[in-house]
Amino acid sequence: MAKIEIKNLDLWYGDFQALKNINLALEEKRIIAVIGPSGCGKSTLLRVFNRMNDLVEGIKIKGQFVIDGENILDQRTNLVTLRKKVGMVFQRPNPFPLSIYDNLVFGLKVHGIKRDLDPFVEKSLKAVFLWDELKDRLNRSAFSLTLEQRQRLCIARLIAVKPDILLMDEPCSALDPQSTTGIEDLMRELKKNFTIIIVTHNMQQAARVSDETGFMLLGELVEFNKTEVIFTKPQDSRTEGYITGRYG
Repeated sequence: MAKIEIKNLDLWYGDFQALKNINLALEEKRIIAVIGPSGCGKSTLLRVFNRMNDLVEGIKIKGQFVIDGENILDQRTNLVTLRKKVGMVFQRPNPFPLSIYDNLVFGLKVHGIKRDLDPFVEKSLKAVFLWDELKDRLNRSAFSLTLEQRQRLCIARLIAVKPDILLMDEPCSALDPQSTTGIEDLMRELKKNFTIIIVTHNMQQAARVSDETGFMLLGELVEFNKTEVIFTKPQDSRTEGYITGRYG
């Protein structure tokens, strides 16, 4: 059974249909990339995973979005629990204006864990390969870190609350090439324990890090397949046109 199954998913912002009949099945502990031109629905689809679209006025959703056998679009879904299970990393690193330590324990405290926090901090920093760099600087401001370190810290902040799925919306768009390589290496390591969904405009990045890739256009999931197939033998002429740069 797939970890994530999306069936006949439609989404409207008012009268505008942003997602059209999305059907998709995703296995666990994989990196899945979603590519396509600006405005095609990539980020909208990503935000359905943790119901962040609920914050938009006038939104309407139909279909099923099943994670581990539960349809998360059911109005009875506990959104706090869902957003603990499905964490999100944004385009620009967004640590809180707190110490490194307080950033890492913030989510734990929200979920009622308020004692014996040090082991969580150490484990989450080790998971993103920051422990040796930061273990003696935990009381410093998170804003003292480099952009790459901030993005790793934001990922560690999610890992601390033990999610299953990590959503990454253009996680390297604010980083230089060297820092981007570092985050991509981290993604490959995190895949051992997490399912990762990444939205990216960078087709080279999708080709480097993902196991499967979906191409979206005008709200439709045009094609989904193994990344190697998408980039070398796409089945749809629209995918080929985007990959080869004829439009986008």
